[in-house]
Amino acid sequence: MLQNKSIIFALVILASPVLFALIVFPNTFSLGWNQGRGGFLFAMAFIAAELIGLKLEIPKKRLLAVIPLAAVVIVYLTGLEFGLKDYLISVAPHFHVQLKDSWTWMWDFIIIAAFFMVSMTILFGKRWIRVSPAGPIYAAGTAIILSLDAFFPYDSLGPLQYVVPYLVKLDVFLINLFHLGLATSHGNVMFLSGDHGPFALQVFWPSAGVHSIIIYSLVMMAFLLKMNIPRNRKIVYFAMGVVGTITVNVIRILSLSIFVLKVSTNVNEFESFHGIAGEIMFLPWLFIFLLIVTYVETKRIKKLGAGKNGSDQSK
Repeated sequence: MLQNKSIIFALVILASPVLFALIVFPNTFSLGWNQGRGGFLFAMAFIAAELIGLKLEIPKKRLLAVIPLAAVVIVYLTGLEFGLKDYLISVAPHFHVQLKDSWTWMWDFIIIAAFFMVSMTILFGKRWIRVSPAGPIYAAGTAIILSLDAFFPYDSLGPLQYVVPYLVKLDVFLINLFHLGLATSHGNVMFLSGDHGPFALQVFWPSAGVHSIIIYSLVMMAFLLKMNIPRNRKIVYFAMGVVGTITVNVIRILSLSIFVLKVSTNVNEFESFHGIAGEIMFLPWLFIFLLIVTYVETKRIKKLGAGKNGSDQSK
């Protein structure tokens, strides 16, 4: 019971900055990947999913050592409302930042990722990467993507933009195949005509979900690293996840198109839907896929264990 209590205390401490921000600054939380702190909740959910049920005893000294780190993060989050955010915006031009919103949210995720990683190291030592890697790496991955968006927005980062025209062409094919409206494309621009008139939709790599492939790769590699399964099975799981993530990205673009074709061509309404469409699909998919892999492998290991015990008894 003591072991479970130490894990619960660790989760409470790790979650305290997130809960503080959620209670005190609820308007800063959004499901949009580059529009708020919604990613904090998903990172914490990953951590909780991996720690709950572990039979590990964390020494009291280690738990107490993490509390000051949580306090520092809370001070940072509070300081943003008292001039720190304005300072970050003011220095952005010196670093040739293109999108200031992504720049400021980037620092939030850098801070929370560093907090999770340092705290995990204190609590579990170097083995934290095998105990609970998904949450910290998800937060760090989000920080990386936000930095790319801040410095190389829209289509200025060629390698990430390269695949977008192909996804756009596939989307146009599906729209015409299912008679959802009229659609053509040129490069990364779709020309749509539906129930509410014509609309030109320009797709950049974040809207196409390219960032989700990067985040998936980081989280999945860390997740598979801690699993004691054959390498070939890891490769299969990773490949399945890539296919699933690409499918989610196709659905993401298709949903944006359907919104324009069937719901509204109002720019403000479209932007509101655009801000949440991707993460509503990607994050649950990632979470569910990790749970499925865990369930399948746990069941497989139990079955192998039962078979081994049976053969031992027969001897």
